[in-house]
Amino acid sequence: MIASLPRPLWLRASTVLYGVAFFAFLFLPLVVVAVFAFNDAPYPAPPWRGFTLDWFFGHDGAGRSGLFADRAMLGSLWTSVVVATWVTLLSVLVGTANAFLIERTQFRGKQALSLLMLAPLVIPGVILGISILAFASRIANLADDLWGLELEFLRPGLPLVVLGQFSYIVSIATLTITARLKRFDVTLEDAAYNLGASRAAVFRTITLPYLKPAMIGSAAISFLMSFENFNTTLMLVGSDAPLTVMMYGRMREGATPVLNAVSLLLMVASALLALTLMRGSRSGATDTTN
Repeated sequence: MIASLPRPLWLRASTVLYGVAFFAFLFLPLVVVAVFAFNDAPYPAPPWRGFTLDWFFGHDGAGRSGLFADRAMLGSLWTSVVVATWVTLLSVLVGTANAFLIERTQFRGKQALSLLMLAPLVIPGVILGISILAFASRIANLADDLWGLELEFLRPGLPLVVLGQFSYIVSIATLTITARLKRFDVTLEDAAYNLGASRAAVFRTITLPYLKPAMIGSAAISFLMSFENFNTTLMLVGSDAPLTVMMYGRMREGATPVLNAVSLLLMVASALLALTLMRGSRSGATDTTN
């Protein structure tokens, strides 16, 4: 159908209904969670019993312990931030190096290596976590038996959680940065070399600013994916539980509106982080173009 021609009424109505149904399916559960974080009831679901901030600022003396008085929940939130920060740093650094390896070098087996890099993305998170746990435990036991070394970082705990999440998130960072590097005009670097610039200066002043939007985007994706990861984390976690594992444990014990409050806080924080990084990525792309 030609776009300029008027569409039948039934087609316009069905398009509107489809759009409303689709966005309701996406956002209605989030709206319900956000609204009932302020419900004055000891359960995180309808009916509505009145407005309250107890699930954010309540304390034990008032009979309700809110989010900001729940030290265990705040501790798990900080643990998730620490893990996500390390995973993001490693993923961006290694992803940038992988992008140059794939785009700037020629070697035998390059295509096979590129395909192999995508394998962690299609492996279920539970299987990936169990495999990493079994492999790391086997190495730790072998080192202990042969040399008497206790490799604690290979036991269940935060280092292994970082390693497990990094094993697949780095693939996403690599693909993002590689796509940007693929469009780079190499003649810009050649011109700088002809003018006497060193490799370090060319990378710092030409290549890196061009890759900055992709690096910022991959950092945002890496951080959010690490923060919300559950399947792989559950298999590798030790005594310090990240937020997703802590929330899972609380749900099994009995859900309270505190979980709604945590969810609302994460939705707002994720949206602000995404918007901030998107703005930084766009400004970086504009500066590169100019």
